[in-house]
Amino acid sequence: MPTEPPPSHWVLPDLDRLDPELADEDLVGLGADLEPGTLLAAYRTGLFPMHVAFGTGGDQSEVIGWWSPQPRGVLPLDGLVVSRSLRQSCRRLRTTVNHAFDAVVEGCADRGDQGRWINDQIRGAYRRLHELGWAHSIETWQGDELVGGLYGVSIGGLFAGESMFYRVTDASKVALVRLVKDLGADGRPGLLDVQWVTPHLASLGATEVTRAEYRRRLALALPTPPQAAWGTASDAP
Repeated sequence: MPTEPPPSHWVLPDLDRLDPELADEDLVGLGADLEPGTLLAAYRTGLFPMHVAFGTGGDQSEVIGWWSPQPRGVLPLDGLVVSRSLRQSCRRLRTTVNHAFDAVVEGCADRGDQGRWINDQIRGAYRRLHELGWAHSIETWQGDELVGGLYGVSIGGLFAGESMFYRVTDASKVALVRLVKDLGADGRPGLLDVQWVTPHLASLGATEVTRAEYRRRLALALPTPPQAAWGTASDAP
């Protein structure tokens, strides 16, 4: 069972009482911290953090931004599109759970501009969540080489995907196939949050829902018992 940290002393944006000017914006708040209690409170209400840069040149600074995309990207557990070539990759590559969390985060951070948001603060924050049993990684291996993976936060039936990476063809997709398989293993009301739908995720079956619909699904998913697959590091069957 994950360890519940001390509660946050910050008041995060209330998505039921947003200023009308923010109703259709993705960025709904600034500030606070990245302590475990703050992060869990955010995910439980439908928020996630990503730093926002202000200023230019040497005067540039970053502050924590709180995001609730409108619309929100989700991947239905019964809607994952697995092509013939991806099935072949799943047979060729091996997956594990929670064997190399830090290495997966570093792999995601190394994705050029797409990984720049994974700064030292983000690394430390999700490492603490991992140590408490809330953040998890799925690794993809080719032999003994880490060639892809993903990480995110699991609360009840929610898995909030943060980032993924690959070094060989389909490696991140293979990790996603493992994730969907584990989340849907016992027919639970799972919710796989992908934040925004990119063309890559759309090709795998990701869809967009309104903020209100996302929060409705979130309310159903959160009370679900924690996913057993996250309990200990494990190899693929």
